[in-house]
Formats: sequence, structure tokens, C-alpha cells
Amino acid sequence: METDKQTPFYQQHLALGARILPFAGYLMPIQYSGIMDEHRAVRNTVGVFDVTHMGEFVVKGPDAEAFLNRLTVNDVTALDIGQVQYSAMCYPDGGIVDDLLVYRFKDHYMMVVNASNIDKDYAWAKENLLKGVELCNISEKTALLAIQGPDSFAVLQKLTELALHNIPFYHFVEGELAGFPMLISRTGYTGERGFELYHDPAHSVRLWDALFTAGRDYDIQAVGLGARDTLRLEMKYCLYGNDIDQTTNPLEAGLGWITKLNSGDFIGRDVLLKIKENGPERRLIAFEMKDKGIPRHGYRIFAGDSEVGVVTSGTQSPSLNIGIGLGYVRSEFSRLGAELLIDVRGKKLKAELVKPPFVEARTV
Repeated sequence: METDKQTPFYQQHLALGARILPFAGYLMPIQYSGIMDEHRAVRNTVGVFDVTHMGEFVVKGPDAEAFLNRLTVNDVTALDIGQVQYSAMCYPDGGIVDDLLVYRFKDHYMMVVNASNIDKDYAWAKENLLKGVELCNISEKTALLAIQGPDSFAVLQKLTELALHNIPFYHFVEGELAGFPMLISRTGYTGERGFELYHDPAHSVRLWDALFTAGRDYDIQAVGLGARDTLRLEMKYCLYGNDIDQTTNPLEAGLGWITKLNSGDFIGRDVLLKIKENGPERRLIAFEMKDKGIPRHGYRIFAGDSEVGVVTSGTQSPSLNIGIGLGYVRSEFSRLGAELLIDVRGKKLKAELVKPPFVEARTV
């Protein structure tokens, strides 16, 4: 049986008293001081996430752009050098293989995929590879930290001569930070200002120490996967395996904005064109609990006595102090302001459909 791997920051997590659990093949920190405390640190000051478990693929060759435009649903041709694009891959039936990021460099591209899907995504990309395109999985050679929160700029600017304020949202630069070469990007999964630091694992421990020294005056905190989930849910960012998977398509998941049906013949496009023409049979909705209760993945959604859907993600929002969630319901029950019922451990509790995000994004 394969042993779960450790990221380069594993000893730092242990030293901080992190609760460690297996996740996507790695031993990952779930929480340190507590999910609520870590969540609020990111909303109010700055937090550091170890996300080394994410996957990275390099795509090279004269037909790399054509390959990615065939493989993903967004328009890769629209990317400028130094720009990042949120996208997804679909199966021929329109089901989602994964959601991902595409980075455009001068002479190649990089795909960043979800940790639990690395092997599956790489096999899917290899299966659909065009002649003359080189695909390389560099996940094991890449360490990754995300620094998120309103004070992230101030902390990182201490460690680099690069003008970080000149990096637009969903762009990246290559340069030195804390004396080490790395890729510095601005995407994020929290709705706050922040950066991702892709780097050689050999530099990880010294980078971690430099970040926490630079962030001492800003009450910098390490943040685990528990708070990462509550932060992303407040933004209605989809989580693969919960809100999207091979049984869902981008249009019903509210990802029509990244699905460029007129940009080329990507895998799954024909099916998605028909779904758009007829309208999705169900939609991913966001809701707030009106009765006291916490929705969870798998809870049933009702309209009166009729079961109309299922909760895909749910939590008690640390920012709002109420239960919030996402779920799929039949399209006729997806109207904003509608009242539905969530079956919370046998009790049908009132919930209202709301326009996401639940908390205002502050990414710029």
C-alpha cells in the first residue's frame, strides 16, 4: 500500500501543532489554531497555505496552444504572455474532468490541476495529446505556497524588489523572492488579495521562515485545508468532487462564463451546445439558512414536500455566522429569492436562494 507523501513543509506543520490528515496522497494540515481563527486571519490580515499537493503540467511544442484549446473549454488563444486563465476539461458527454488554471509563458504553457485528479488528468491529457506537443508532469518537482489576505502585499513586498502591485489579478511574473527564484502569481481561492509562490522544494523551508519573519508585524498565520474550504465556499468557488465532477457539466454548474462555445471545437462542445440551446435541467444554486442549522454535503433539498435537489457543499460561515451552502436543484426551483427546505438530520429547515458570492470579494 502506497504511503502518503509529505510536503517540504511537513516539519513546519508539526512544529505549529497542526492536525494532520491524509488528503489526495499527502499528509496535509487540516487546521492549526482552529478553522474559525484561521479563516478570520485571511479575511482580516494574512494567512499562508501549503498547497504543494496541487498538480502542475508543462505543455510545450508548436501546437501547444491548439492542443490546450481542444482540451479545455476556455479560449486559450485569448491569453497574453504572463496571464493566467481559469478553465476546465470535459469528457465527450460534457461531464467535467477537472477545473484548472492555464499559465501562458513565452515558449510554453503550464496547467495547474486539483491534487486528487493529478494522475487522472495527466492520463486524459496524454490520451488527447496532439502530435508535436510535449506534456510533462512536474508536480513532484514543484512546491507551492499561497499567501492570502489584505496584508499579503505588505508582507511579500519586504522580500522582493519586484513591484508586486504591478501584477494584475490573474497574471504572474518570474523573479526572486526571499532570495530564491520562483513564479509569483495572483489568482487565489479565498476572495482576498493574495499570491501563489511556485518554487523548487529545496528552498521551501527557508522561504517559509522568511515569510513568517516578514509577517510577524501583521500577525501572519498558517492556515489549513479546513479554512481553505470555508473561505472558498463564501466565494462560491467550486470544489471538485463536491460541486463539480464527471456527472456535472459547466453550464449547470454556473461555469458558462469560462465555457467559450464559439472559440473552437473543444472536447464536449457538441453536447454543451445542445444543453445551452435547451437550458440545463438543473442548476447549482447558493443559499443561506433562515432557520438555525448547518447544511452539509449530501443533504436533501425540498420545495414543500417534493425533493428537488441535493446539497453539494455547506458550512457555518465564519464571516456571516449563519449556515450557507451550494446545491443542485431542478431549474424551475433555481429562482433568486426562492425559499427551499434543507433536510438537516431529519428536520426540514428554511433556506433562501441568494446571489453569490456570500461575502464580497476583495481580490484587487
